[in-house]
Amino acid sequence: MRADRLISILLLLQNKGKLTTKELAKELEVTGRTIHRDMEALSAAGIPVVADRGKSGGWRLLEQYRTNLTGLKANELKSLLISPSFQMLTDLGLAKDWHEARQKILASIPSALQNYSHDIWNRIHVDTTAWRQSPEKIESFKILQEAIWDERKLQIEYERSDGEYVERVVNPLGLVAKGSTWYLIASSNEKIRSYRASRIKSVILTKETFFRPNDFNLAQYWNDSTQEFIKSLPRYEVDIEISSSIVQRIKFTGRFVQILKIDSPSENGWIPVSLCFDTEQEAKEYILGFGDQIRIIRPKELKQMIYDMAKSVVDFYEQENSM
Repeated sequence: MRADRLISILLLLQNKGKLTTKELAKELEVTGRTIHRDMEALSAAGIPVVADRGKSGGWRLLEQYRTNLTGLKANELKSLLISPSFQMLTDLGLAKDWHEARQKILASIPSALQNYSHDIWNRIHVDTTAWRQSPEKIESFKILQEAIWDERKLQIEYERSDGEYVERVVNPLGLVAKGSTWYLIASSNEKIRSYRASRIKSVILTKETFFRPNDFNLAQYWNDSTQEFIKSLPRYEVDIEISSSIVQRIKFTGRFVQILKIDSPSENGWIPVSLCFDTEQEAKEYILGFGDQIRIIRPKELKQMIYDMAKSVVDFYEQENSM
């Protein structure tokens, strides 16, 4: 659209100072004649664009002229300029567009805020990837996006968490990134579900369209479904006492255990702690890993389970050594 192109010309000149007709035409993928007509339109609209003749000539804006994001407050500027997850943008195929959009925002900011804007980019960086991440390969990611934007039904083959494969025709409503994991939110048989994108083994973009529900709110759906998922998770609570030597290790515990409470040290020097696991097995494996640095208070039957596990390990290696 011409209006978009005129804005692009204005922002390019603000960013780069001076550009030739040829350079502008190449950047915007139009002819030189089109650029000349666009310059006439900008001039007629009161934009002070001038042409310098000669070897080092080109189009430029009169000094001190800039478009202005009027009324932009410091925190509003921060919210616009803090970098989102580059990995998420790359997954969506928007990394290059985001970079160009950021340059356009910068071009529209008053000159007094230019250095401040660069400083924001240099002080806060968002990285959603894990330290030892195994990137999930999503073969059909572009098709998922296309179906969402065009409101077209998808025929998918999906691997459930139990390893079973199911085939469904779904209405794709949106994509959600949880950490570095993508989920497709889609409806089927009037029920909305979440599908882990990496488990979608095959996908066919059908010609059939669907009507997106007017009252559907992706963020609200995800928040509600997340809360329901958390409530449905199994809980196995354990009361223990720990040695002061492992307090810091406990605080940096993994995703399979939640710290419910850490009390002040008892008279005997041990520190009471309450933990919550998803399963009994996870509790046994976790506690056994700390050896004699953890004492089990409750449940009492867990003590015997840990003892039996430890004894089986000792018996195993004694048998190995005797061979």
